[in-house]
Amino acid sequence: MKTVTNMFILNLAIADDLFTLVLPINIAEHLLHYWPFGEVLCKIILSIDHYNIFSSIYFLTVMSIDRYLVVLATVGFKRMPHRTYRAAKTVSVCVWLLVILIVLPFTVFAGIYVSPDDAKRKSCVLIFPSPEGLWFKASRIYTLLLGFAFPVSTICILYTVMLYKLRNMRLNSNAKALDKAKKKVTVMVFVVLAVCLFCWTPFHLSTIVALTTDLTTTPLVIGISYFITSLSYANSCLNPFLYAFLDDSFRKAFKKMLECK
Repeated sequence: MKTVTNMFILNLAIADDLFTLVLPINIAEHLLHYWPFGEVLCKIILSIDHYNIFSSIYFLTVMSIDRYLVVLATVGFKRMPHRTYRAAKTVSVCVWLLVILIVLPFTVFAGIYVSPDDAKRKSCVLIFPSPEGLWFKASRIYTLLLGFAFPVSTICILYTVMLYKLRNMRLNSNAKALDKAKKKVTVMVFVVLAVCLFCWTPFHLSTIVALTTDLTTTPLVIGISYFITSLSYANSCLNPFLYAFLDDSFRKAFKKMLECK
């Protein structure tokens, strides 16, 4: 199980599990209709919530880069001596450090808003300086670009080039481009990526709508907002099942672990 791909999958699983840390707190706030946990926990929860947004797509980007390099090396009949489990650990640490830096502004601006009509009614939100509207739009654009547009564009370019090279390889050579195992891993990464995009694209599209239109807060809009948020969280629930169904080594190792118990 100690492979480069599984190291990235482990970190992706950790990123997925982050949402389970914030979900009970978010449910409690929703049921109580106010924030009772203090400012420190507010900053922690909002930070973790944003870690989930950025870390998942960044590890998928790294996995796509890894698949791209593996395909290129296989097509060119080259070895990859630097593609090791230790290197994957180092890359994973670098990704987490990058995500911490990206999320840092949200940690700084996270705070407790006290309603002017009721001092007991507190909310854990991002509190921006004046002009608040401009700062709010800047934060949404920041999240859209760094949490979706840039990584997804990178992934799409990599897979387009990868498929083009594989197509040419099949057309112009009798040599085998990829063995069966590498094909399966590539398919698994692609499916996990597709599910991630399916779950997170509506969330980021709603950002574009919020920035370009002036929607009235109606029950329908609120309902759609809840659905979009639930869909983004659902991605974290779906990934373990994808690993179980698509990765033979994962299934065998998991079955062996259960047999040992």
